Amino acid sequence: MALGIVDHVVTGRPEFGRVSPRTFVRRQRPGFHESEIVHVVAGPVAAGPLPHRYDAGVEAPSNVDEWFGLTTETLPIGAAYDWAVHPRCGAVVVFSGTIRNHAEGRDGVEHLTYEAYEEQVVPRFAQIGAEVRRRWPDTGRIALLHRTGRLGIGESSVVAVVSAPHRAEAFEAARFAIDALKESAPIWKHEVWSDGADWGTGAHDVRDPHAVGNPPS
Repeated sequence: MALGIVDHVVTGRPEFGRVSPRTFVRRQRPGFHESEIVHVVAGPVAAGPLPHRYDAGVEAPSNVDEWFGLTTETLPIGAAYDWAVHPRCGAVVVFSGTIRNHAEGRDGVEHLTYEAYEEQVVPRFAQIGAEVRRRWPDTGRIALLHRTGRLGIGESSVVAVVSAPHRAEAFEAARFAIDALKESAPIWKHEVWSDGADWGTGAHDVRDPHAVGNPPS
């Protein structure tokens, strides 16, 4: 991605803010004659090579305790649970967010389409993971996986998995992880229901994971 173009468009605000998915910038891809439209997220953009690639998150990693991914494929919920099991952990909490057939004030939801500022999602997941470990130092393994593209009713759009020595911290850490993901990851949804459609219904500004919730005393 031509990150310099994004730098020209964003406002230079120090925080990582969200803009409407209707806000676009055109960029020219090297070797292509056509420009393509990308979403713009206000905030700093890291220089240098990207540490993760989009659509590379459905294979369980080996010999590491974090698994963060963004993918168009079906989320591997069972594999995420199996991966999170750890010899020193007596609890594994799995959260799967699934597409339902209604939303607040809207019946007959037919499908959702998720889009993301791809290069920033996994680094943001990593920040969430670091904050989980800061608040709950005994955490074993952490997985945050999110889908993009069109999803039908009953499909899983996001998975958060946390293992810990005891159930209390596993539940608390998993709750924080999914809440922080929803509040801080640059991911948008387009909702289609029986008599309408809209982007980002109930959208809010992106927050830093450190500011989500109240750290345990």
